[in-house]
Amino acid sequence: MGKYAVKRVLSMIPLLIVISIIIFMFVRLIPGDPARQIGGPTATIGEIENIRRELGLDQPLVPQYIQWITGIFQGDLGHSFTNNTSVAELLAPRLPITIYLTICSITWSVIIGIIIGVIAAINRGRALDLLGMLIAIAGISLPNFWLGLQLMQIFSVNLGIFPTGGLEDWRGYVLPSIAMGAGIMAILARVTRSSMIENLGKDYIRTARAKGLPEPRVIMVHAFKNSSIDIITVTALQIGALIAGSVVVESVFSIPGMGRLLVDSIGFRDYEVVQALILFFSFEYMVINLLADILYAVINPRVRYE
Repeated sequence: MGKYAVKRVLSMIPLLIVISIIIFMFVRLIPGDPARQIGGPTATIGEIENIRRELGLDQPLVPQYIQWITGIFQGDLGHSFTNNTSVAELLAPRLPITIYLTICSITWSVIIGIIIGVIAAINRGRALDLLGMLIAIAGISLPNFWLGLQLMQIFSVNLGIFPTGGLEDWRGYVLPSIAMGAGIMAILARVTRSSMIENLGKDYIRTARAKGLPEPRVIMVHAFKNSSIDIITVTALQIGALIAGSVVVESVFSIPGMGRLLVDSIGFRDYEVVQALILFFSFEYMVINLLADILYAVINPRVRYE
């Protein structure tokens, strides 16, 4: 297991470098000039050139990239063009907010999605199965920003149960986490249902029932355990979508997290912040998939030898 984990970690390094190059080049394609954005409409050409020189934007792209990626490996995420502070200082108060919101979203969506999927599988073709799949279809179909706006209108504006935005207390996390996690809940419900139906029809399940094992044990210990591999894989893959969803949801609910910072930084052409945030999201996605692969290998030892 140790060799397998080390091999997977080492494989992340070249991938991370390639991703950093792609991020750097695409960020430079954002329309607009950061120097002109900082200087304002009244700035002269000479003043704009001075700003570009101070920011290092007058250098060729290759030296700019080398300087940036070298700083990343040394723990320096860069310096914000517009806030006159380090990127690390900008991320420090926002990172816990986004992480907590992500944890809330993934927790409820995994629990509810699995419950709906299991109930639908053991009631295949019945009313509960139909109801569960209708909920899943709705969760997949509704965009998270639209769902967030509707939740805000109903539970904040009309009923006044939750705040319309901000994070004054725990209630501020409820509606955003529902909006973020609805899609994952729906996907997990469908995957759990299909995997459970497949496993419930296999010979070892019929053997377990023939031995007189209680039905709950047959379902949860035998069928669900084998279905958990698919559930873990899909959950890990959907984390990336959840992180991307935080960008829109945080903007809708005025949450001062990393997603909101990314949107604002793109608007201000703040290259250093945008690069650091996208690279962080990519790295986080890679780490989550690494943990999923390791957990997958624990459940299914054959993976280690493939």
